[in-house]
Amino acid sequence: MAGNSESMTPRAKLAVTAGKAAAAVSRAAGRGSGSVIGGKVALKLDPELLGRLAQHLDVVLVSATNGKTTTTRLIAEALRASGEVVSNALGANMPAGITSALAGGSEAKFGVIEVDEKYLAGVARDTSPKAIALLNLSRDQLDRAAETRMLAEKWREGLAGSKAVVIANADDPLVVWAASSSPNVVWVAAGQEWKDDAWSCPACGGVMQRPGDDWFCGECGFRRPTASWALQGDYVLDPHGSAWPIHLQLPGRANKANAATSAAVAAVFGVPPQVALERMYQVQAVAGRYDVVRFMDRDLRLLLAKNPAGWLETFTLIDPPPTPVILSVNARGADGTDTSWLWDVDYTRLAGHPICVIGDRKLDLAVRLEVAGLDFRVCETLDEAVQVLPQGRIELIANYTAFQDVRRRVGN
Repeated sequence: MAGNSESMTPRAKLAVTAGKAAAAVSRAAGRGSGSVIGGKVALKLDPELLGRLAQHLDVVLVSATNGKTTTTRLIAEALRASGEVVSNALGANMPAGITSALAGGSEAKFGVIEVDEKYLAGVARDTSPKAIALLNLSRDQLDRAAETRMLAEKWREGLAGSKAVVIANADDPLVVWAASSSPNVVWVAAGQEWKDDAWSCPACGGVMQRPGDDWFCGECGFRRPTASWALQGDYVLDPHGSAWPIHLQLPGRANKANAATSAAVAAVFGVPPQVALERMYQVQAVAGRYDVVRFMDRDLRLLLAKNPAGWLETFTLIDPPPTPVILSVNARGADGTDTSWLWDVDYTRLAGHPICVIGDRKLDLAVRLEVAGLDFRVCETLDEAVQVLPQGRIELIANYTAFQDVRRRVGN
C-alpha cells in the first residue's frame, strides 16, 4: 500500500487492493506486467488516487520524446543516495501505469516518474512535483501525438505558474518555449542532434537562425537561454564551473546528455554531482535497452529507436561496417500506426553494413531502404535473419513493440 496508509481513505485502500488484484490476474494470464490494467481499475474506483499516492513523496517528473525511460532510471539511481525511491522503471508512463507504480511505494521518500508527453500537465497537476525534467520534443507517433509545436504549447500552458523547479534543455527551442512560462527554470546545455522539428520559431512562426550551437529567432527575439549546467565532452559542468567526469556503462552522447540533466535534477534534491554521477555508473541496461544477449550462438545488442530523432542517435552508437544489422519495425497501437516517419530517417548512414529487415512492417522499411540505395535482405523471422547474417556481433535496432517481440524471442 503506498502513501501513509493511516491517511488514506477506505476508498483509496480498496482501489489499491483491487488494482493489485487485477494486475496479478493479468500477469497470471501472461498479459504482461499488469501495471496498466491494475492502474485503470484503481483509478476507476478512486479517480483521485494518483494524487493521494504521491502526497508523501518528493516527486520528479521526466518527459520528452526520446530518453525518458533512461533519464528516469539515472535520476532514480542518483536519488537513492538520499533515500528510497519508487519509480515506473518499466516505462508505463500514462496515468494508469504511474498509479500502479506509486501503489508500491509506501516507504519511499522520492517518486521518480516518467510521463508521456501528452499527459505531463495533468500528472503534474495531480502529483505536485518538486522538479520536472524536460529533455526534447520531436515528431513521434504521427497518428496519435499532437504536432510538436502544439505539444510545446500544451506544456507551456500546463506548466505556467508551476511551483516545481523545471530542469530544461536549453538547446531545444520547443522545450525552451514550453518551459519559459515557469517561474523557476534551471537550463541545461544538453545538445540537440535532431533539429528538423525546430526550424520555425514556436513563439511567432518566424524562421529560426542556427549559427553553430546557438539559436535565435531573427523576427521576435526569442533565443537560446544561458545554461547553468552543461554537457562538455565527458564532463558535466555545474553552475559553479566545476567539471565532473561522466562514467557510464550506457553508450553514446545522448546518454551523457541524459546524465547531465539527471545530475542537475539530483542537485535540486540536495545530491551533489559527484555522488549522483558515480551512482549512475550502476546502470548497465534500461528495460532491455543496450543489453547484449546470446541467441543462436550469436551476440545481439538490443537497441530501441522509436522515431526519426531516436534512429539518428542510435546510428551513432552502432559499431562501424561491416558489423551486421537487423532492423525491425511494427506499427501497432503502442508504436503509432502511421509509418510515414520512415522517410524522415537518413538510412544512408547504414551503407556498408549487411542488413536484414524483419517485423510487421518489413516491406514498408524495405521500400525505404531500396530508395536509399542500400543492400538488404527481407526475412520472415528473427531466427532467419540471425542465420543469414555474416559473423560478428549483430546490432539489432527496433521500434517499441518490435523491440518487445525480440526480447520475448531471445528470453530477455
